[in-house]
Amino acid sequence: MPDTPEKLPVVSQIQAEEAIRTLLRWAGDDPDREGLLDTPRRVAKAYGDWYSGYAIDPDAYLGRTFEEVAGYDEMIVLRDIEFESHCEHHMAPIIGKAHIGYVPDGKVVGISKLARVVEVFARRLQVQEKMTAQIARCILNVLKPQGVGVVVVAQHQCMTTRGIHKRGVSMVTSKMLGSFREDARTRAEFLRFIDVDTGR
Repeated sequence: MPDTPEKLPVVSQIQAEEAIRTLLRWAGDDPDREGLLDTPRRVAKAYGDWYSGYAIDPDAYLGRTFEEVAGYDEMIVLRDIEFESHCEHHMAPIIGKAHIGYVPDGKVVGISKLARVVEVFARRLQVQEKMTAQIARCILNVLKPQGVGVVVVAQHQCMTTRGIHKRGVSMVTSKMLGSFREDARTRAEFLRFIDVDTGR
């Protein structure tokens, strides 16, 4: 499945707001009462922000690279990249941090671009496992480093505010590609940099 979703029929602002009005009625409230009159517009605007990642090509963020790095070929790590996403099963928030490491092969990218790649994939309906893999594959495919590692730690509101109602639970996922997958020392160095226990 491609990381960039296929183009779907456009839904108008009016259609989106009417759908929200329907949900308000389904929930048992009156969308015509004073406190809810502007809610459909506000919710649609919020959704436009939360799901803005569908309109952005994450590869484009990594297109500009720098090769004047004096032969630097050691690991680069950007950790504690905060993100907010939404679970594709319940549309409930997923809030967490992503950690990215890669070993360059002749070129590097501005660190803010790595954070932007996280943001693009987070601003789509997600499952954490898929998002972790998407971030790693995007970096590998565009930068073509020797290896890349991504670790995501997040709390899922679909678990804390509904269903089993368990708070304080974090989910950890990782995707290791290239030298991060093949070389245990590279992987351990990355996990040490981001302060994740390797079990040793």
